[in-house]
Amino acid sequence: MRIRGVLHRDIEVTVPFFDVDSMDVVWHGHYVKYLEIARCALLDEVGHTYAQMKESGYVWPVVDLQLRYVQAARFDQQLRVRADLVEWRNRLKINYLISDAQSGERLTRASTVQVAVNLTDGMMQLVSPKVMIDAVERHLS
Repeated sequence: MRIRGVLHRDIEVTVPFFDVDSMDVVWHGHYVKYLEIARCALLDEVGHTYAQMKESGYVWPVVDLQLRYVQAARFDQQLRVRADLVEWRNRLKINYLISDAQSGERLTRASTVQVAVNLTDGMMQLVSPKVMIDAVERHLS
């Protein structure tokens, strides 16, 4: 069983025609885009967006991405993408579930790990910056 996060955000995406391949299914690389849309919505919910991260002096590159495809998504299918924040004190770890919005049937599971990198010196941080920890914990209280 995948860990549920302390916070989560659900978004819906309708698969556009330009995301499907010649076999009429979503090309595997486009799932990463759906994760990014959900991750941005989750960060908006937390109150610490990518723009705010950069303003605070840090960028947060993805250093690990894992995807497990269970079933293909298809053109015009309504998808629900759930992003669960499971770690934030030393890194951002987010688990995802992509499912059919109508049936709830699971299509894809994924996770990403991001780490803070100081914009001034380019050094990876071993602990999340206080501004990120404070934003999450403020939202939790």
